[in-house]
Amino acid sequence: MNPELQTKSAFVSIVGKANVGKSSILNRLLGSKIAIVSDKPQTTRTRIMGVLTTDDAVQLVFTDTPGYHRPHNKLGEKMIQAVSDSIAGVDVCMLVMDASAKELNEAEEELLKKIKAEKLPTILVLNKIDLVKNKEDLMPKIAELEKLYDFDEIIPVSARDGNGMQELLEVLKQKAPESIHFFPDDTLTDQPERVLAAEMIREKMLRLLDREVPHGIAVAIERMHEREDKPIIDIEATIYCERESHKGIVIGKKGQMLKKISTYARQDMERFFDCKVNLQCWVKVKEGWRNREGLIHNFGLD
Repeated sequence: MNPELQTKSAFVSIVGKANVGKSSILNRLLGSKIAIVSDKPQTTRTRIMGVLTTDDAVQLVFTDTPGYHRPHNKLGEKMIQAVSDSIAGVDVCMLVMDASAKELNEAEEELLKKIKAEKLPTILVLNKIDLVKNKEDLMPKIAELEKLYDFDEIIPVSARDGNGMQELLEVLKQKAPESIHFFPDDTLTDQPERVLAAEMIREKMLRLLDREVPHGIAVAIERMHEREDKPIIDIEATIYCERESHKGIVIGKKGQMLKKISTYARQDMERFFDCKVNLQCWVKVKEGWRNREGLIHNFGLD
């Protein structure tokens, strides 16, 4: 990077209802997977920070937030609080909506109220344009959305195939004021390695298990140790679920489901950490943990 370039920085909050692709957009912008993705709602449970420092000395500090929804337990309440906290005091808000959706839902209307109250510079990102067969259908949708708020920009994108992502990046860079960089230029995320490993395991369960099971699951990394004599990381993880019946589903017949979860998660870890990983997983029951403040805190979800 040219040391003579004037440095710029911007804090960007990524908000939207569940399953609009916020985490996929963050991963695509960073060029690296730091946030897990699945087709199930509430995949993201906490705020996740991602940092992108470009060759022209612009540092964008993103906060990926849980999908905005009506909470049904203490964990849900904390997720919604994380969204509200992330909106306050940022340079730019990035509101993500599904380009293929017919209309706004209650969660999106609530988010717009919060954005209006903060009077935030906001970029509306219409994701999943790859699902819109006739792109001309986007024009009347954009015209309707323009009436809802004075958005700085409305940008159609596809996090899946990358369409429109470069334009989004350029607009975000333009919004960055002159400033020091708040993080070293090689920073990618504030997520500790243990958290990243735990999330990789949880992602595989979200993708492989029945719909009702994953929301009652948490993952704790009990031990993470790099061997001194070999480039191998030993990781021991405990998967917590809320019911004995769920424990049986996670383990599967003759342990096959747990083995599949562990194998896929280990492969992700090896790609991310760029070394061999020895992953051992166990399953325990913690009934009703999503309504227990102490356990929510122990799992790092507050």
